[in-house]
Amino acid sequence: MNRYFYYLLMVNMIANVAASVPKILLDARTKGAIVSMILAIITGSMGTYIIARFFNKFPGKGLPELLKEYTPKWITIPLLILLVVVWFSAGLTTLINYSFVLKRFLSPDMSLQWITAIFLCFISFGILMSSKSVLYTLEAILVFSMPLVLLLMIKTYTSEGMEWDFVKESIMYIYHTPSYSAFSAALFSTLGAGNLIIFNRVFTKKQRITLLQIGLIVFVLAGNLATTYFVPIGYNGFEQVNRIVYPWARTSDAMRLEFGFIERVLFIFLVLYLVVSFLSILIHWHVVIELLKKVIWLKRFKWKERNLTPYLFIGVFWFISIQTASYVTGYQITLYATYFFNCLPAFFTIILLVLWFINRKAKT
Repeated sequence: MNRYFYYLLMVNMIANVAASVPKILLDARTKGAIVSMILAIITGSMGTYIIARFFNKFPGKGLPELLKEYTPKWITIPLLILLVVVWFSAGLTTLINYSFVLKRFLSPDMSLQWITAIFLCFISFGILMSSKSVLYTLEAILVFSMPLVLLLMIKTYTSEGMEWDFVKESIMYIYHTPSYSAFSAALFSTLGAGNLIIFNRVFTKKQRITLLQIGLIVFVLAGNLATTYFVPIGYNGFEQVNRIVYPWARTSDAMRLEFGFIERVLFIFLVLYLVVSFLSILIHWHVVIELLKKVIWLKRFKWKERNLTPYLFIGVFWFISIQTASYVTGYQITLYATYFFNCLPAFFTIILLVLWFINRKAKT
């Protein structure tokens, strides 16, 4: 597979460490969270394989083009609108979540609306780029960020503050019935391949995905979810960890880099996940813009030969984001994120059925 395919998977996995996923998993620690993660890894890996194989058959084509070619219009438009809602909600969840984290730990005197607006200023320029430029940006930032991610992971597991007895205690609940909320939240971390609905346009050459590549993906997914879940337990205790609103921010603040330029790992964590969250929102909302272009395109809405329809979409993004930041609380964003994640398995099933239908039509 193309290296950009792995970048899409990686950003989706890493970005959720600072979002609502850890909180939901840790709340279900006595209700089958470990089994839920195992099921999510299996389901997500199978879904990744199916999605990758499907789009490999149609190099250079995104899902909107395939829907237009193989499905009637009365199916295409509602499905594209559904995709817009899901991808926009994914980006909005990340945006508001990280805005709350920044307000609490970095700039408590700044209003949430201002933090969100600053985020939106940078994101608005990025999502209007071409899909190829978005992938180039993704690669450039990840190349510089990954060494720092690996350093933090090594520090996380080797620090004296990591109490493995708490981890062993949590493993004792492995036989409990899985939690649907924990399963759906963990599943979201595995669905980065879904962004191929637009970014497959860039992959103009036929790719192939092997069992070895799938094995590598499964290994990385398992490592990411295990780190997301077990590390906050190891640092904060099995009984107390559910009382923490932002488990990973609190966990990073428990670590120190004795010989580092910045001693408190919290500040490094916030900067690092600021970058990763930006990439995650950039990818999700770029997909939304490209999908909306297939649903709404005002041909006469021009200025100096430039069509302004995408800027109209940006204005709607700003309005919804600022309004959400104005009224939602930290508790509500986790609650709404849970509702969003709980809808994902059903949505994921619909997408797979649509891909199967298109594949069947293409063969005949």
